[in-house]
Amino acid sequence: MPFNRTWITLKRLVATSATSILVVALAACGSLSSSNSTNAKESVDKNATITVNSVEPTGELTPGNVSDTASWKIASQLFDGLVTFTNKGELVMDEAQSITPNEDASVYTIKLKKGLKFSNGESITAQTYAQAWSYAANAAHGQVGASIFATIQGYEDLQRKDVSPDAQLSGLKVLDNQTLQVTLNAPDSSFSYKVGDIAFLPIPSIAYKDMHKFGTNPTVSNGPYVLDKWNVNKDIKIKRNAAYTGIRKAKNAAIDFVVYDSLDTAYADLQSGNLDVLDTIPTSALENYKTDSTIQAFSDGSSAFKSITIPQFIEHFSGEEGNLRRQAISYAIDRDSIVKKILIGAATPATDFLAPVIAGYSKNLNGTDVLKYNPAKAQKLWAQADAISPWSGTFTIGYNADGSYKTWVDAIANSISNVLGIKAEGDAYATSKDFSTAVNQRQIKGAFRSGLQSDYPHPEGYLFQAYDSASADGKGLNNGDYKSTQFDSYMSEAAKQTDLKEAIKTYQRSEELLLKDLPVIPLWYDNVNAGAGQKMKTVKFNYMGLPSYYELQKVR
Repeated sequence: MPFNRTWITLKRLVATSATSILVVALAACGSLSSSNSTNAKESVDKNATITVNSVEPTGELTPGNVSDTASWKIASQLFDGLVTFTNKGELVMDEAQSITPNEDASVYTIKLKKGLKFSNGESITAQTYAQAWSYAANAAHGQVGASIFATIQGYEDLQRKDVSPDAQLSGLKVLDNQTLQVTLNAPDSSFSYKVGDIAFLPIPSIAYKDMHKFGTNPTVSNGPYVLDKWNVNKDIKIKRNAAYTGIRKAKNAAIDFVVYDSLDTAYADLQSGNLDVLDTIPTSALENYKTDSTIQAFSDGSSAFKSITIPQFIEHFSGEEGNLRRQAISYAIDRDSIVKKILIGAATPATDFLAPVIAGYSKNLNGTDVLKYNPAKAQKLWAQADAISPWSGTFTIGYNADGSYKTWVDAIANSISNVLGIKAEGDAYATSKDFSTAVNQRQIKGAFRSGLQSDYPHPEGYLFQAYDSASADGKGLNNGDYKSTQFDSYMSEAAKQTDLKEAIKTYQRSEELLLKDLPVIPLWYDNVNAGAGQKMKTVKFNYMGLPSYYELQKVR
């Protein structure tokens, strides 16, 4: 792979040893790839457009406002950042020459490579990054990725209701065109990984003239691709960035993200040769797709954690009563049977809040019994909750109908209904956009399907981003608005620990707290179950289990 392996400059942080620990954890998954032997003698078409599946993005492609996987897929191809990750999850420098922490990892000095430019020729400097980060962090702009900047000094000042839209993060100091100094509120040993989050990507000056307009038509970028055309509810076309000089050089001419409202339709197109790559096999085809002679099949582990979020504001699910009901719901779900019979083995039942490919993953946390099917215990806990306040109504699980969720959501609802004797059912939203909007704007009335694939392969990316108080109230991925001072303190403690082994111990204590509070009900870890057409020559998947788009190649 054409990665520049210039590693972070180190002092006491000893990030090289921490990184090596992480890589070992990730290597078990490996990088799914294919070089189609049937096409071995045919030449690669360097001018090919690769068609891949997608759903309509929720809203914008501005890095700080990306809130769903569909948007992430595209924005991550349009923009480059300070660091990137190999398909095995190894951290490497991208636009950064080095990222150097001070003795306690509370101040970082970032050196940029020289000659960085956007596709329109505009130079990328330390000020470019400082401005983009400050904009995304400023509450006046309502960016969903704001909380990722919470550890940078001055973040709280930007959360005031009367904050000026032009206010900047005080912890960012531009020393010269190539040097940015970042002062944190407290030590954060994960910061070098965290800057790999999509919200940390730079944006050009033209974006600030009308950020929302730019978000729906980002014509200027610095990644391997530039936006060609966004045909709403049809497709999003991106083409090779001719001015690109970075490390992810496109091996194809263009990518066409085709919008589907049904994975079954997408699979049919894959079989007929009308789609090149499908990143998710529909439930209806899971049993037979590996032996389907019309396609190339892929299967392996991934970093995708799946769950059900039960928001704190739902009636009957707060306080002592809520805690009892959350545990009862978890005990009432027969994960093993659903994975085996409904998902046809395409997932692994969850034992924690991370994923098997992430450092810190564990099968032996205290409290994991709550993730095991136990009807008797579920009924007992539900009865105890009823003694506090009798249950009424229907337990609903929200999901989007244009994804592969209905079958397993219905199975979970049936499991809960059968065990607890209550009415439980799925609550379908027509599209991913409709569903995400309802979740982000807190308009959803019940529980809802959820999950996480962190932009950066570090336990902090799964735990802080999804459960810390700073990530609640629309400022991050804590869409259930869970708030715990104890959990927050664990996050702060882990951030101070420059030895990843010690930090993992703290992260696991935080997970044991989550197993008691259950802000989300862990379900399983999705495996990569994907397919490609017979003309595809090279198909690789990244550490998130998604196609490595810039590496896709097909024959003529």
